Parts: sequence; C-alpha cells; structure tokens
Amino acid sequence: MQPLVIAIDGPSGSGKSSTSKLVAKRLGLAYLDTGSMYRAIALACMPGDAVSTPDKAGIIAVAKWVSLEVGTDPTAPSIAVDGVDVTAEIRRPEVSACVSTVAVVPEVREILTEQMRDIVAQAGRIVLEGRDTTTVVTPDAQVRVLLVADQDARMARRKAELDGVSHADLADQVVRRDRDDATVSQFETPAPGVTCIDSTDMTLDEVADAVIDLVPTDLQ
Repeated sequence: MQPLVIAIDGPSGSGKSSTSKLVAKRLGLAYLDTGSMYRAIALACMPGDAVSTPDKAGIIAVAKWVSLEVGTDPTAPSIAVDGVDVTAEIRRPEVSACVSTVAVVPEVREILTEQMRDIVAQAGRIVLEGRDTTTVVTPDAQVRVLLVADQDARMARRKAELDGVSHADLADQVVRRDRDDATVSQFETPAPGVTCIDSTDMTLDEVADAVIDLVPTDLQ
C-alpha cells in the first residue's frame, strides 16, 4: 500500500491522543505519540537531578545516549528506555511537571525529531501526534491537522483523564505546559497547508471523522 502520514498537532487537552489513536485504529495505521519520547527523556534525567537543576548539558547528554524503543500499536502504545518499559511511569505527575524543561531544549528536539522521522519512515503508514509534527517532523505529511479547543473544554478533558488531580496540577499540565512549549513550538495557529479543526463542541467520533475525511480516498 502507498505510504500515508497523518500529523496532528495542538495544545494540551485538545484531544490529539484520543483522536490519533482512533484514526489509526479505523484506518489500520501505526500510531506515534511523540510527546511520550520527551517524557521518557525527562524520566531518564530525573534520577540524576538533570531536570530539576536544570542542567542543560546533562539533559542533552541523556537524550544522546539513552536508547528509546517506541511501540506503535494504537491499541497498546508503549515506550522503553534502555530496554526497560516505562509506559506507565512517564505519566506520573512528577514527569508531567518537568517534561517541558526537556522539551524546550533545542538540541533535544533535534535529536528526537530525527528519531521520530525514522519511526515514521519504518512504519510507512502512520498517525503521529504532538508538538511540531505538522511543521518540523513531517511537513510533507499527506494530512496535517491542528486540533484546537477552548481552555475550559481542554481542562475538563484532562481532568477526566487524571484521577483525583488538583486544580493546580491540572492548570500546570494544560496552561503552564502550553506556555512553556510555545517558546520553541508553534501550535496555536495553523501553518500554511495545515487544516484547523476546533473540537470544542465535537465528539471524539466526529473529530476522527473530520480527520479521515481529509485523507485522499486512494490512500485509505
């Protein structure tokens, strides 16, 4: 079958992950959560306090030398660091709180972008989601989407995903992270050729339908 790359970017809580996994399942594509790779690097840095200091040189060294293994099954996405499965660990609140410290380092973004491109090339037919996927990682993707939603909707969605999260932690994961990431990534307005979908008042199925409608029939 012909290669098919669908890239979905957008702010925290806009529905990128849920939409991407559903689209991948419906079309029989691989799935890549690029954000999980930044989370894995953050987790790898934490034992040596490279993130909390923060020690930029230490973060870059970790990104260069650790081995990431990313599973692209949309029904069970996974990630391992140096052979150790950290799929659950990277979702810990402590990791969420410091992942932007890693993600804003340009050298780390360059290292991981190359790894992301390798994964896309190997998969051939894939949905990838996360920062810069539509503009830097795969600017030639057949379908490029900026998924947005108003802040109240994004906060409510993230709260539903996280059991017992405090309002402060919720705001940190949605508002503060977006502010930090915006210093190195453009995900608030669509770049030329990128389709903007506002998911505020849409169901997950409706958003997935809207993305799939953008895929040329001969590539589905």
